Amino acid sequence: MAAAFLGALLTGCGGGGSSSSDTSSQGAIGNGSSKALLSWTAPSTRVNGDGISMGELDSYIIRYGQDADNLTEQVVISDAAEDATMSYTVGGLGQGTWYFSIQVQDTSGLLSPPSAVVSKTIQS
Repeated sequence: MAAAFLGALLTGCGGGGSSSSDTSSQGAIGNGSSKALLSWTAPSTRVNGDGISMGELDSYIIRYGQDADNLTEQVVISDAAEDATMSYTVGGLGQGTWYFSIQVQDTSGLLSPPSAVVSKTIQS
């Protein structure tokens, strides 16, 4: 029986404000001017300690919202096996504190536990 693998670790949450820098960042979504740049480290082991290669990763699922216990928005990044896909810019964030978590799905459809929640406060 295969065990789910460790979730990717969100390593930072930055960006924000009304700056127009890096608007070409892949995955920028929404219509607002504020954004958060998320970056993470892909898992190298499953929960049971077995290794997992980048080629076995299918997608990253970023969940976010303004309630840390109820992340209602979702973005799926489908090219998780590519080494370059370790960051994502979420745009269109309104004023307030936003919370983010990430999960990884492998090519067999197994989903990792969610990462620890990180936050970003958007000022007006």
